[in-house]
Amino acid sequence: MGIAVILFYFLFPAYLLFYSTRFSVINKIGVVVICYAGGLVLGNIHIIPESISGLQSDLMGVTILLGIPLVLFSENVVKWAKMAKTTFISLLLGVASVVVLVFVGYYIFRNSIPEIWKISGMMIGVYTGGTPNLAAIARGLGVDEELYIMTHTAELVIGAVILLFLLTGAKPFFGLWLKPYKAGKMESQPELDVADFESYDGFFKRKNLSGILKAFGVSLLIFGIGYGTTFLFKGDAKDTAAVLTVTTLGILASLVPGINRIKSSFQLGMYFIYVFCVIVASKADIIALFSVENMGLLVNLLLYISLVIVGSLLLHSLLSWIFGIDVDDFIITSTALSNSPPFVPVVAAAIKNKEVVMSGMIIGVIGYAIGNYLGVAIAYLLK
Repeated sequence: MGIAVILFYFLFPAYLLFYSTRFSVINKIGVVVICYAGGLVLGNIHIIPESISGLQSDLMGVTILLGIPLVLFSENVVKWAKMAKTTFISLLLGVASVVVLVFVGYYIFRNSIPEIWKISGMMIGVYTGGTPNLAAIARGLGVDEELYIMTHTAELVIGAVILLFLLTGAKPFFGLWLKPYKAGKMESQPELDVADFESYDGFFKRKNLSGILKAFGVSLLIFGIGYGTTFLFKGDAKDTAAVLTVTTLGILASLVPGINRIKSSFQLGMYFIYVFCVIVASKADIIALFSVENMGLLVNLLLYISLVIVGSLLLHSLLSWIFGIDVDDFIITSTALSNSPPFVPVVAAAIKNKEVVMSGMIIGVIGYAIGNYLGVAIAYLLK
């Protein structure tokens, strides 16, 4: 039974990703949501042997340390310097806004949410880089599995509402005080293929196998170095050091053209993140998770996360007004930070401006890289 459970951890996300290219409903629901649901069901039908409890924790660490560098391989730090001034300013304003609101929320809810310093770090991560950074920071800070699931569940609910707002009413609302976009400015920025992010079309074809194996081999090497750093530290600092090490080495590896150009490395990295999601969900007790005793905590998490996301959006809009950022650049920056690159083209289409797609993609890519450093730093500062 233990072997069957381990196989489920790795095969369930693989099947989901394979069939996501054939059935659009999987992407509409969200692969990460289905992974959590599958893990929760597996963990709560009580078939997982106690004997693999330690192995579950080890696999969580392995999948994160393999996934993070793979996600980062498709970046190129040198090209970031070519970002237009407006895009870079908008990025800084967005990140500054969420940091301010995380501090505000921390001091409001510090007596009602346990280990809120860890959740604060996770919020920085998810706002700048989405699920990969959220999972990495949670692992690096040693967040309890049930608290992680509750936090991400609350964030997914609120994030879905915010995404709907960005798709519909954001432009007319923020356009009341932000200046309109000047058509045709087409900022000079590095090229990025939108299809490189989370699209699994062609991923399972044989022609991509050699590149995938190459990326996996480099990631294994980085994993070994990251794991080696754990012997230099004690306690939670061991996992933190490992996560930051693989993040740094992943960015450095992206500077090597032969690694940076590997197709599907991002998708392979996300696969390992999804495996992590299944494992962590299978360790959570769903009855305890949503019990009457935990309802108070869940409500406080919803309030805290709402304050951070909604508050940072409003603060970002105010700062954008002060610094002269137009409404379209503001909306696409907020989308890239709070929802990650795959949603950028969708929102760009909704606001009828394909010119901002590239700047949004670049901002989202940078978010993947800086989120782990910033999230961990803010968490330990608050601690």
